[in-house]
Amino acid sequence: MDEIGLFAGTRGRQIAGRFTLIPARAFDYGTNEQRESWRGLVSTMEASLRLHQHRPGALTGLDEYLFARTSGMIGSLSQLVRGAVILAIQDGTEQITKTLLDLVPVDHAAQRATSQRPGSRSKAKAKP
Repeated sequence: MDEIGLFAGTRGRQIAGRFTLIPARAFDYGTNEQRESWRGLVSTMEASLRLHQHRPGALTGLDEYLFARTSGMIGSLSQLVRGAVILAIQDGTEQITKTLLDLVPVDHAAQRATSQRPGSRSKAKAKP
């Protein structure tokens, strides 16, 4: 896998020499403990927001929605929230809502993970 794509060839080896791979996996959401762990992550991220009109707990209350959108991937969650923050500042509302989050596209990793989940909408649409 390292010999294809971005890390292929001489230039690819130079690029690869500038990265450290950190194996990580997505959060799970099946048990109460796993859901609490995810909520804790969302809560921590929400606590760092500096939006003037954002109601504390609003983002944490959307934990299930956020999990579904990001497939439990922390980088995807960060990108989604960051995108919503930018929109909230641009439109002057200074708060994150589900409606605003719906406007933010998720990254490729979250899209791919969602389409690979059993019973996902992407697979359901593809069936004849």
